[in-house]
Amino acid sequence: TGGIRKQRGRWLGMWWADGKRKSRVLGFVKDMTKSKAREEVAKIVAEENAKRQDAGRVWHFGDFVEQVFFPYYSRKWKASTRGSTMNRISIHLVADLKDRKLAGFKRDELQDLLNQKVEEEGLSFSTVDHLRWDLKQVFDMAISDGHIERNPAQLLFTPRDAPRAERRVMTIEEVRTCFSVLAQRERLVVKLAILAGMRPGEIFALTWGRLTTTYVDIRQRIYRGVIDSPKTSFSVRQAAVPEGLLREIEAWRAASPVIKDNAWVFPSERMTPMSKDNCWNRNIKPKLAKVGLAWANFLVMRRTHSTLMGELGIDGKLVAGQCGHTLDVSQNIYRQSPVASRL
Repeated sequence: TGGIRKQRGRWLGMWWADGKRKSRVLGFVKDMTKSKAREEVAKIVAEENAKRQDAGRVWHFGDFVEQVFFPYYSRKWKASTRGSTMNRISIHLVADLKDRKLAGFKRDELQDLLNQKVEEEGLSFSTVDHLRWDLKQVFDMAISDGHIERNPAQLLFTPRDAPRAERRVMTIEEVRTCFSVLAQRERLVVKLAILAGMRPGEIFALTWGRLTTTYVDIRQRIYRGVIDSPKTSFSVRQAAVPEGLLREIEAWRAASPVIKDNAWVFPSERMTPMSKDNCWNRNIKPKLAKVGLAWANFLVMRRTHSTLMGELGIDGKLVAGQCGHTLDVSQNIYRQSPVASRL
């Protein structure tokens, strides 16, 4: 069960593991009661005992993913990442491999599985590439926990013939057409995406107190109705507002019923944040479809921002900062190189 003792004003937890005496400082005596110190060392001993039990267990792929991999990694995944990643792994990996022993996998059979996902199931390059990374992470964790010695997914590659999605961007003329067919509110939403490079979750989570005369202070986003922190640490930023966009914001402020600092810039009828999907499907997509731009979704709009800023000669680092990306993602994924720009 472990034990405790005082040492230089600190609680020292002590226990035995593998025939050796181990110890750890639990906290200051002035900040921690004796009973709390006993609870902490009991947790440590319980973890050690669990490790010893797991060490002798023969793990199967499905059990390891669901009982070890998911519980650990879901602690750091955001809700959006957690949902898509767990769904992808469960459907495309666990369903096929759940009864296989972790120690029984060979590199070639895992590569055959990825090839099958392309040739028989028609999965995209992006999805299969994620599955390749998922397999590597699962087996890396199995190595870390001492269940296998080598990672059979270490050298896997994504099949070259996997279909790649076309990364379309809008031209200046298409952007102007897009702006011209939308009503005031929806036009401002789209301009924040195209001109300010904002994500839809950041746009619909905006409050008036976060809008200044020169920038948007992005500190939160909304995902499936839940207010959350931005997607990554790079996403917490101050996105510059062009002068023309600022005039649109002020016009919308004048037409808004509530403009307190904590009021939503784009409220629903119930004065909650407007749903991105409702706004898109009811008010934006139908109008864009009439002018042949139904394909220009929010991702296309942010990609358009990066591409057009690059064509205008704006430094890549500034564009990445505006969108909340790393420079690599901004330059190699979001910014596109239309043929016309290379002539």
